[in-house]
Amino acid sequence: MSDSLSVTKEEVGLRVDVFISEHFDLTRTAAARLLCEGAATVNGKEVAKNYKLRENDIIAVDIPPIKDTETLPEDIPLSIVYEDEDIAVIDKPKGMVVHPAAGNEEGTLVNALLYHMGDRLSGIGGERRPGIVHRIDKDTSGLLVIAKNDYAHNILSEGLKFHSIDREYMALAVGNFKDDGATINKPIGRNPRDRKKMAIVADGREAITHYTVTERFDGFTLLAVKLETGRTHQIRVHLSSVGHPLVGDTVYGGGNTKFEKQNKEILGGQALHAYRLTLTHPRTGKQMTFESPLPEWFSEILEKLRK
Repeated sequence: MSDSLSVTKEEVGLRVDVFISEHFDLTRTAAARLLCEGAATVNGKEVAKNYKLRENDIIAVDIPPIKDTETLPEDIPLSIVYEDEDIAVIDKPKGMVVHPAAGNEEGTLVNALLYHMGDRLSGIGGERRPGIVHRIDKDTSGLLVIAKNDYAHNILSEGLKFHSIDREYMALAVGNFKDDGATINKPIGRNPRDRKKMAIVADGREAITHYTVTERFDGFTLLAVKLETGRTHQIRVHLSSVGHPLVGDTVYGGGNTKFEKQNKEILGGQALHAYRLTLTHPRTGKQMTFESPLPEWFSEILEKLRK
């Protein structure tokens, strides 16, 4: 897959590997590898991964197709919040891709799961997605449930389909909300002008997001967000559509304030954390709730805003 993007005024000064990582949903390591191999260029020339972007630079990226090779286990540390014979709940760090894809063959959650759990994962998702019931974005941190057998996978998938699995997030958005909470109900589909992005489109799939204000800052708002549906980039697209993009989310309109630019290195992407997951255990029928505290980078950003 080959594509090119032009650098906007707001992206001037960003490292080229960070730019490629954010726009093409790759890890920094994968982006750096493409630059090293000459598969990514700036204005037609090869550059180092720490090249600082200039306005109107043209970034061309040629992502090779997924190789038909076995996904290999990797000894990557995992935060396993809960585990039994049927499920595991993982607290995914920011920056980790969930499953292998073009440009992300290594270092994913799946690679780590294969190392820690071996063949004790459901096979419904195929070789590339063993155990994966649902995803969260690379730069979103927090909780997701893994199925360790096909029986559990089918039950959990039904739970997602019929909204019996609750996923709640902490989201830091740009701007001040007039209300203390609301529901956004707008259909989401592929952006017709940029197929790597999602957008509000008339013929998109139903998407419903509920949010509640939990803390207000000067120019920013911390929200508790609950998903009723689970579309790709749903929270990011919905909040952007009402004029309040996520802090640090340069893909959907964030990253433009002075505070965000000053704290770009801490943010490293959108300020979104999956902090609570509630599900019905597929075998016991018991309702279970898991929580993840805000990661250090998120807490640091909030403390800066409070000061």
